[in-house]
Amino acid sequence: MPAKAYINRIATAVPEHEVHQFYLRFAASMVAPDRRRIFERMADLAGIEHRYSCFAPASDPEGPSADLAGTFIRGAFPGTAVRMAMFDDAAPVLAQKGVDGLQLGDDASRVTHLIVTTCTGFSAPGIDLDLVARCGLPNGVERTMIGFMGCYAAINGLKLARHIVRSDPDARVLLVDIELCTMHLRETAELEKLLSFCLWGDGCAAALITAEPHGIELDSFHGMVAQERRDLMRWSIRDHGFEMFLSGHVPAAIHEALRDNHAAILGGRPVEAIDLWAVHPGGRSVLDAVDRALKLAPAALAPSREVLRKYGNMSSATVMFVMKEMFKAPPGLLGCGMSFGPGLTAETMLFRTVS
Repeated sequence: MPAKAYINRIATAVPEHEVHQFYLRFAASMVAPDRRRIFERMADLAGIEHRYSCFAPASDPEGPSADLAGTFIRGAFPGTAVRMAMFDDAAPVLAQKGVDGLQLGDDASRVTHLIVTTCTGFSAPGIDLDLVARCGLPNGVERTMIGFMGCYAAINGLKLARHIVRSDPDARVLLVDIELCTMHLRETAELEKLLSFCLWGDGCAAALITAEPHGIELDSFHGMVAQERRDLMRWSIRDHGFEMFLSGHVPAAIHEALRDNHAAILGGRPVEAIDLWAVHPGGRSVLDAVDRALKLAPAALAPSREVLRKYGNMSSATVMFVMKEMFKAPPGLLGCGMSFGPGLTAETMLFRTVS
C-alpha cells in the first residue's frame, strides 16, 4: 500500500519593505484626475492593509520614480531583461529566508527532492540551484521547477510532493513557492489594470513533505478547468515585463464553477462535512464568490481574509500562508484547499489535520 504524505512544517517570509499605501498613491497619480476618487474608493474595498516588496519604494509616491533605485522611472519603465535581472538578485534571498524559517538544521542534508514554483521570474541556472548552495541541500537533490502556472501552482507542487512520497516513503520533499509580483508594475492609466496591480505583493512559502505522520495529511486532489472562460485571466510575458489581465467577471465565473462542481471537489461529501477551508485569497471579491457558491459559515474563510489583509495576493505562495494557519487547528479535522488561476483553472485538495 502506498505511503501517506504529510506536510510536516510550513514557513513563510516576506521582504522588509511595506509598500501598500505607497503603491496606492503611486497608482492613483497615474489615473486621470476625474477618476481618482473612483480608484481610491475601489482600492479601499479590496480588504488589503499591507503588502511587501523586495524593492524599496521611493520617498515620494508622486515623484519621478516608483522605487528608490530609480529603475521604475515615469515614462521609462524597465524592459523584461532588467526585471529578470532584478528577480535573479532578489528572489534567492527571499527564498532562503523562507527555507530558513523551517529550521531544518542538519536535516537539510536529508532532503531528497526540491520543488520550486514561481511565475514571476526565470533564469538558468536558476533559483533551484541557488537554494542548493544557500541552504546546504545535497548536490544530488532531485530538482523540479513548476513555472508560470500562476496562483494555483502551490497546489500542484503539493500534488507532486505527494506522488513522490507515496512512491518512495523515505523521500523528504522541500517545496518552495517564491513570487516577486511587485516587480511587474506597469505604467498605465487604465483603471482595471491599476486596481489589479494593487492586489499583488511579494512573498515566499516553504514546506517539508514526508511520510512522517505529523502535521497535515494530504488526502486527495482534484483539478477543474473552465475552458470557455479561459480569457478571463491571463499572465503573459511581454517586452516590458509580465502582464496580468484579470477580468472583473472572474468572481462570477468562480462562483458558477464551484456551485456546479463542488460535489466532485469534495469527493461527494456535503459542504458541511468540511471543517477547514484554505482558499487562495485572490481578492476580496473572489473570497466572497467562494463564500456564496458554497454557502459557508461566516467565519469559514477568516484565515484567507486575514492573509489577504496582511499580505495581499502573493500568487502561488499565498495559499500556503493560509495552509500554515491550519496547523493551529486540532487533530482529526477535514479541510479543503483551493487556488485559482489562468485557464480559468481551480486546483483543489482535501487534507486532514494530524497534529
